[in-house]
Amino acid sequence: MRPRDILLAVAVAAVWGCNFVAIEVGLDRMPPLLFGALRFALAAFPAVLLIGGPRTPWRWVLGIGLVLGVVKFSLLFAGMAAGLPAGLSSLLLQSQAIFTTVFAVALLRERPGLRQWAGLGVAVAGVGLVASRLGSDRPVEGFVLVLAAAVAWSVSNVMMRRAAPPDMLRFMVWVSAVATLPLFALSLLFEGPGRVGAALSGLDLSGLGALAYIAGISTLAGFAGWGVLIKRYGAATVAPFSMLVPFFGMSSAALFLGEPLRAGDVIAGALVIGGVLLGASGGGRVAAPDGTDRRPGPSHEPDQRLLVAGRRVASSA
Repeated sequence: MRPRDILLAVAVAAVWGCNFVAIEVGLDRMPPLLFGALRFALAAFPAVLLIGGPRTPWRWVLGIGLVLGVVKFSLLFAGMAAGLPAGLSSLLLQSQAIFTTVFAVALLRERPGLRQWAGLGVAVAGVGLVASRLGSDRPVEGFVLVLAAAVAWSVSNVMMRRAAPPDMLRFMVWVSAVATLPLFALSLLFEGPGRVGAALSGLDLSGLGALAYIAGISTLAGFAGWGVLIKRYGAATVAPFSMLVPFFGMSSAALFLGEPLRAGDVIAGALVIGGVLLGASGGGRVAAPDGTDRRPGPSHEPDQRLLVAGRRVASSA
């Protein structure tokens, strides 16, 4: 990769990592479902009116919009609102790679190699270490909700492998549009018109800034830059840079939110990230449509390109 493109990849990872700080700021001012609805509304409009159709079958746009946009982000925001720290959330969300592998084996007949299974075991140990350190400052409820968000993300990853969208930015804009109305409806139903109205009327510059960051910079600008890199170099080359996201997430949370950076969290982070990277380099076998086995190519086959989609924290946050 050219130096300027390496800088772009690191910059996108930094933007996505700092996204968890913006989420924390937004959740201090808005209930989670309303915050998610506003985030997707700003990411979708007016962009959806300018970019044309999604270039992907509508069943995938609708399905991923509901699973990724509504379920995953509702669980993530609810988990953080329940008290799980932003930095730890950015790390725990990476466990989606574990669930993605399991679902891919069960549903897509993928056959991970020994190195992938070993990486999976290392990552599970990291998640277990996080779970062993739960307490009053990192509640079980928040841990369970964010872990459930990782499961929902893994389901959307499997769907995305089938969809294989040719333009990820365009696709994410349409996914955002699909998620907007259901999230507003859920917000009114569960958070209530009174709470929604109070949050909207009391929205300050910090809340608006958080929304602008997560919708404009993280979603639109982040995916635009990531899409350029994927087209230029292929996902196999670019995807490992997304493993920098928890580093930026945990360090920015410590810097801007004053969250303590403990040795146990650093070790857990190293296990999760190291396990995911070890699995990514394993190159397992995939069952081809004709029933034969083939080893995925480095960057041009949809299954391999989307095998690493789960490590795109972008869409995560």
